[in-house]
Amino acid sequence: MFSGLLLILLPLILGYLVPVRQPRLQETINRGVNASVYAILGLMGISLTGLDNLSEELARMGGQAALLFLIITPVNLLALWWLSQRSRLHAGQSKAVANAPTSKLAALQGSLQLAGVVVLGVLLGVVVSRLGWEAAPAHAERLAEWVLYALLALIGCQLRNSGMPLRQILLNRHGLAIASTVAASSLAAGLLAAPLLDLRWNEGLAMAAGFGWYSLSGILIGDQLGPVLGGVAFFNDLARELLAFLLIPLVIHRATPLAIGYGGATSMDFTLPVIQQHGGVACVPIAVVSGFILSLLSPPLILLLLSV
Repeated sequence: MFSGLLLILLPLILGYLVPVRQPRLQETINRGVNASVYAILGLMGISLTGLDNLSEELARMGGQAALLFLIITPVNLLALWWLSQRSRLHAGQSKAVANAPTSKLAALQGSLQLAGVVVLGVLLGVVVSRLGWEAAPAHAERLAEWVLYALLALIGCQLRNSGMPLRQILLNRHGLAIASTVAASSLAAGLLAAPLLDLRWNEGLAMAAGFGWYSLSGILIGDQLGPVLGGVAFFNDLARELLAFLLIPLVIHRATPLAIGYGGATSMDFTLPVIQQHGGVACVPIAVVSGFILSLLSPPLILLLLSV
């Protein structure tokens, strides 16, 4: 049972042990992560076409993703609102930020591109299957597994070389409080969602443990529970990010922890420019710490839960 967990965690651990100080090599690693994510999501789309009754399975995937999102979101928002009422953290005046998205569409572009890759993978899988290559979905699953190992090693290396020393993380009480609230409320919601999705308790927890890291959660869940549930995890966490882009400008001055926290793991990357633009530079270290903690927690937690 735990041999599979070790096999998946080993590349992550080995990658974390590798120090990289050259900026050019760090940039190469970042590009490798992006390329691996695109490759695996495309392969996941191709593997979906190997399912019997594809249209029914896709409809079920969409329904389950919507149900999971509708359970996790209010629990997250209530918990973060409670934290906001008891926190002294308040966003500063927003300022013009270099390279920040100038529109919601620009901010959503990266998210929509990844969703588009999954759709393109499904379309490609349908085409090659109709051309007679019926083994394509099976080959895609095996190839995706090997690319996953490479991705985890690169992510481990990224986390090691992110410039976030442990002392800085532990001393940032706002970031710790936000990350803890997001994690606890997400897992509680996953436990509530499990019977409604006809999942075991540990599977429900794992589905909620992506904390918004949709590219990785969909990949890890898909590798362990199949492409349908992988798609459910992916679109649930993707919907979180899309809603975060809309919520941040609206609530960051009234409920700063809620605005920072709802983006989950993405608050250290994809949603960070929006947080900085609307909440000011004082919100940046808090968002980075919160997102980093959730990013560090998510992969091993998902794998541990799925090994139970």
